[in-house]
Amino acid sequence: MNLLLLDPAELDQGEGVTLSGRRAEHLLRVLKVEAGDTVRVGVIGSMLGRGRVTAVAGETVRLAVDLEREPVCDFHIELILALPRPIMLQRILKQATVLGVRRFHLIRSRRVEKSFFHSPVLAPAKIRALLLEGMEQAMDTWLPEVILHHQFKPFVEDVVPTLAGQGVIAHPGADGSMAELSLGSRSGQRVLLAVGPEGGWSDYELGQFSDRGFHGFTMGSRILHVDTAVVSLLAQLQLLYDLRKR
Repeated sequence: MNLLLLDPAELDQGEGVTLSGRRAEHLLRVLKVEAGDTVRVGVIGSMLGRGRVTAVAGETVRLAVDLEREPVCDFHIELILALPRPIMLQRILKQATVLGVRRFHLIRSRRVEKSFFHSPVLAPAKIRALLLEGMEQAMDTWLPEVILHHQFKPFVEDVVPTLAGQGVIAHPGADGSMAELSLGSRSGQRVLLAVGPEGGWSDYELGQFSDRGFHGFTMGSRILHVDTAVVSLLAQLQLLYDLRKR
């Protein structure tokens, strides 16, 4: 836990908070805090700062919170993801949050099993827990939005046109490479990254994305598992953006 995340409703009027449970246990057992120690804190959807330990009582910790700065995000990525197997989805939600994804669109494609949409992993409480783990790791207070789309056609026809950003789609059979993508370098750059299922996008699905301005590219001859591909793609997009911003 690199950042202690707080819900805005937890703060009292004196900008203090009393913690118990998992977070207090981490402070006491891992960080071994005592009165007067400071830890990094952030308020979900708000600012970052410091928490000063004012009291330790049993299994609870009292903090005085001083919020100092807004988190910075000048590269906004939305991930359009053909819903993968539940165990893989758990890894992707956490790691993609660590790497800065601001919104997830989990969609049905031809090669996605319908049963995946009934997984307990998609329970709101489970999704939130995974996202918070990613935020704690990355020291970010942005809680990504996760949206389920049970049908491909309504998503691509009705939702995609409302999304802002340069659309790019990864597919093993595409002709272009990531280095050829025409990403901008301005602050606030927005990218819509579409990643398909293990078997890849169908020709129809690729055509639908292409008709809406998505640029296809391949990562090379090797076929990666979806969770590996997502992490690799996000890291490479961030590097490409950083290089072009210089």
